[in-house]
Amino acid sequence: MRLTLLQFFLTIVVLIWLDIYAYQATKTLLGKVRPVTSKVIRYAYVVQAIIMLGLVFFLWLVQAGTTYFMFLISFVFMSYAAKLLAVLFVFFDDIRRVLRWFFEGRKRRYEKRVASGQKMPRSKFLARSAVVAATLPVVTMSFGIVKGAYDYRIRRRKVYLPNLPKAFEGVKIGQLSDIHSGSFFDKTAVQGGIDMLLHEKPDLIFFTGDLVNNETKEVKEYIDMFSKVKADLGVYSTLGNHDYGDYRSWPSQAAKRQNLEDMIKVHERMGWKLMMNENQSLRIGGDQVSIIGVENWGAGRFAKYGDLDKAARNAEGDVKLLLSHDPSHWDAQVRTQHPDIDLMFAGHTHGMQLGVEIGDWRWSPSKYMYKQWADLYKEDHQHLYVNRGYGFLGFPGRIGILPEITIIELTGQPV
Repeated sequence: MRLTLLQFFLTIVVLIWLDIYAYQATKTLLGKVRPVTSKVIRYAYVVQAIIMLGLVFFLWLVQAGTTYFMFLISFVFMSYAAKLLAVLFVFFDDIRRVLRWFFEGRKRRYEKRVASGQKMPRSKFLARSAVVAATLPVVTMSFGIVKGAYDYRIRRRKVYLPNLPKAFEGVKIGQLSDIHSGSFFDKTAVQGGIDMLLHEKPDLIFFTGDLVNNETKEVKEYIDMFSKVKADLGVYSTLGNHDYGDYRSWPSQAAKRQNLEDMIKVHERMGWKLMMNENQSLRIGGDQVSIIGVENWGAGRFAKYGDLDKAARNAEGDVKLLLSHDPSHWDAQVRTQHPDIDLMFAGHTHGMQLGVEIGDWRWSPSKYMYKQWADLYKEDHQHLYVNRGYGFLGFPGRIGILPEITIIELTGQPV
């Protein structure tokens, strides 16, 4: 959502202050540099600051979600994140100097520094530290773009469902979520991830929403590729919050409706069974389970197109599997109103594309917004799996929380 004029003005004021403050570290480091060199560097700093502010204004005007938008906003973010870290060091140094000025006289400060044999004033040390710290977001985010964006990982989990029909013992379900095809910039890498999924030979495949960022036409170049996603028991899908066209301006409501109709047709062309608040029985021999697909339903400000009661009505089978894009749906409605749903598949969070995972321990800022944000959860007899996402949005990369292909094996035997 675009910032209001007032919000944009306040943002610009903060960014200008940040540039001015970060400039102090630059000036400190230029203390013994030749005057001509110092002047060139200072002018270069001013020029880049003006360019960055110009880019901020440009990004405020254009449509979010496109590939070039994500690269530009990442570039701007890296610049200001670097400056912010530098500012923290300079700000600390300013506080230190104010406190010393308050508690010590100028002469005593000088004598104390000479007596201690200190050769480099602490202000310059902190300025150098600020420059070193400022490189961290640039290096980290650049690595996330170059390496993390398409570093697909297969996540395997076995889920115990005591009422699972015998014919479904060992059935493998592949899950993709949050493809965000409008973000991709390496088609070969995307194909590599699809090949990884198909190499697993899942019996059944689920896609849990967000095929695009803003509009259906973003997936046009990838329809043939995703059409190859096949499984013996079928491919089932549902819509995510980005698939409805809610995040862009349309010339008319009719154009927006047409975009949604086009999205439905794309799923048909790819051979994916799109579940729009409905259910379908899946049979192997005389045994059956029920697949339930609900339109997007998210807690808080997210759209609530989903109708779970309608979707689950007359669902048959000893086991019920639900496709619902947003994991907040699980606590809000699934667990409280439909305790007969055994396993829900979701995505949406991306794990914020940022975090740390070591073995079974994981952390991401996403955990402060979503109680369930990645991997497998269980409450009583019900399960939820949250896929970390296949694509990316906003930042064209991933740091720590890598793109995911999920393989869930169903079993009626305790694990």
